[in-house]
Amino acid sequence: MRIEYFHASKYGNGAKVAEAFGKQMAAKGVMVNVQHIRDAKPKEVPPADLYLFSSPGRMGKPIGKMRRFLKKANIPADARYAILTTEMAPQPDKKTGRMPTEEERARWQRIIPIMNELLQDKGLLKVADGTVFVTGLKGPLEEGWQEKVAAFADQIAAAWPHALADAPAGAAAIRPSVRTQTVTTTFPAA
Repeated sequence: MRIEYFHASKYGNGAKVAEAFGKQMAAKGVMVNVQHIRDAKPKEVPPADLYLFSSPGRMGKPIGKMRRFLKKANIPADARYAILTTEMAPQPDKKTGRMPTEEERARWQRIIPIMNELLQDKGLLKVADGTVFVTGLKGPLEEGWQEKVAAFADQIAAAWPHALADAPAGAAAIRPSVRTQTVTTTFPAA
């Protein structure tokens, strides 16, 4: 199984998450090629069994460079993808101290839905999505973020159990046993 992981990381948080994911999958015998989008050419995306995209948020959306990359990316229709974002942790209201509800967060944090729309418009099929929170504008990542990444890696591996057990290294075009399986990872705020 081969995973192409494209991330955008301004302050290094997304790079840390990508590195941790790569190590988790390597321990399972899965090759993960991690690239920052500034170093990748969207028209020359290599073939993979899974494409994983990670973007921080800006004003509740994926950053502009990631949106442009996804729009231009040359990825075959019916390819599988996953999203693992690094988003600002929910903050209490400064006046009331009340934490935002799930509905309020969904209105303002649209990083995953926007990325899903861009990828599904290309005919790609979602396997999983998840979020690792950042506690401040520049970081650090929330406590326990490594465990969240490990859980996400386990979910990705669970979607391809036969690929991990039977495939030779570098095998291409491995598809999950359940074509429409979607795993959504929701992590509670720390």
